[in-house]
Amino acid sequence: MAFPTLSGPLKAAGLALGLWLGAGMAAEPALAQSQAPLTPEQRKAVTDLIRETILKNPEIVQDALVELERRNTVAQADAQRNAVAAEKARITDPATSIVIGNPEGDVTLVEFMDYNCGFCKRAMQDVTALTKADPKLKVVLKDFPILGPDSVEASRVAVAVKNQLQGQKYFEFHNKLMGFKGRVNAAKALEIAKEAGADIERVRKEMEAAPTKAAIEDTVALGDRLGLTGTPAFIVGDEIVFGAVGEAALRQKIDSVRKCGKTECSG
Repeated sequence: MAFPTLSGPLKAAGLALGLWLGAGMAAEPALAQSQAPLTPEQRKAVTDLIRETILKNPEIVQDALVELERRNTVAQADAQRNAVAAEKARITDPATSIVIGNPEGDVTLVEFMDYNCGFCKRAMQDVTALTKADPKLKVVLKDFPILGPDSVEASRVAVAVKNQLQGQKYFEFHNKLMGFKGRVNAAKALEIAKEAGADIERVRKEMEAAPTKAAIEDTVALGDRLGLTGTPAFIVGDEIVFGAVGEAALRQKIDSVRKCGKTECSG
């Protein structure tokens, strides 16, 4: 029986790993480029060789899985960068955002947050510190209520409040709402809005208005297009940063964007 020549265990594994793992005739197409189609006997011989190779060299499978994970990570990062570029205008749209810090800042830090997110509460301290320490930083806050009806209610109040309070006054309201120890809903958000000096009757009316609901729905849809699966999620430059990574990590990315236009500068 003629048998196709295979040079080395890695090549053999690469050609037929998919066959052995049940993915079908992974070896045959590669071999068929330079040889006639394999007979059933030849395919069995390849499968047997791959089985023997993997059993003797199981690290081949581990190496392949590591490489697959690396490629998936790179592909996901590329997809997210493309999504950020495509949605750039929507990400900083003032109709669905709150801007604090320097509105004309040379670097923009965007945060998608939920008022009932524990990690967002932790990240609030980082964002506050960065804003105070960096006079050239523009911060964009986006209500992304994904943790239930209470979160949606709180965001509707917050979006309505932004029609009355701007800049530092709004940021103080935001920090008080985010800093509340416990579940935040409409009642608690209205209480904090009143303490911040907002006209509560006007807030009650505007939180039920179509533009308010549309602004939140727009941000949630935007988050879906960006592939956001949790909060907080930050955008610095063209990179999406998931989780409360800390002030130092965010500062490093901000400084890099300022230096070279990317979150990581080479050299």
